[in-house]
Amino acid sequence: MPRPLWSGAISFGLVTIPVKLMSATEDRSVRFHQVHTEDLGRVRVRKFCEAEDREVSAAEIGKGYEVSRDTLVAVTDEELEQMPLPTAKAIEIVAFVPAASIDPVRLSGDSYFLQYDGPVAAKPYALIARALARNTKVAVAKLAWHGRERLVLLRVRDGALIAHVLKWDDEVRDPSELAPKETKVTDSEIDEALQLIDSMTTDDISGYQDEYRKALEAVLEAKAEGRQPPKPSTEAEEPGGKVVDLMAALQESVRKAQAARGEDAGDAEVHEMPKKPAARKPAKKAPDKKTAKKTAAAKKPARRQRGA
Repeated sequence: MPRPLWSGAISFGLVTIPVKLMSATEDRSVRFHQVHTEDLGRVRVRKFCEAEDREVSAAEIGKGYEVSRDTLVAVTDEELEQMPLPTAKAIEIVAFVPAASIDPVRLSGDSYFLQYDGPVAAKPYALIARALARNTKVAVAKLAWHGRERLVLLRVRDGALIAHVLKWDDEVRDPSELAPKETKVTDSEIDEALQLIDSMTTDDISGYQDEYRKALEAVLEAKAEGRQPPKPSTEAEEPGGKVVDLMAALQESVRKAQAARGEDAGDAEVHEMPKKPAARKPAKKAPDKKTAKKTAAAKKPARRQRGA
């Protein structure tokens, strides 16, 4: 396991559980350096002091808060650590809520394992972990860390406590204006969509991999060995194209999902959306009786005179 990032205690009523906080995930993304394109020299970011116009070291850099345009207030790390907060050295549990009530958009993506710190902490740690495992609730707690107070969600995984950092209420934007307005969807289309959801439901997502990272690593490996990078596959079809009937597309999607699972779903057809009929030309008006007589008279051949 990685080294602890924070040490303190979980505060659960009158129970205190000494714990250590360590990262639960690792970033496997491929990293790039900034280089000068002409000679591949590394491009460095240097920090200069505006007042003295010189480069400063990390030991000379501190924190400052801008009170006004021309006024800065210096704040030290010691002052931040000594703020009178009950959560400065404790993960204070403030409530227990149903797990389904937590909107996933509030999850910031930062997750941490909580390890009990010392033999004395083992029993109360196991107590809260097993209590959480027996119901559908999760703990919501506060934690002051890295210069700010955070809201965290505590849950159990394989007997260990995990903390997920949550966004505060005022950090989540309102998406209501993004919802489609006055869009008609039939009950049969919803039923077909539910069937598609059921056919694609699984209890395990461990088999998914980062295909972009694998492709990028193949490109970098080829370039490092002086080979040409692999070419993209031409088999994949471009998205878009024909506009199909929504219901038929759902039915075809269900058939393919069931076929991928080895289920026989029968044949399904995808029909193109019917094209709008071409605009009809306006019908010619029937000529009135007088005009029709004149036209008929004009078309009659002239009679021959006798003796001509």
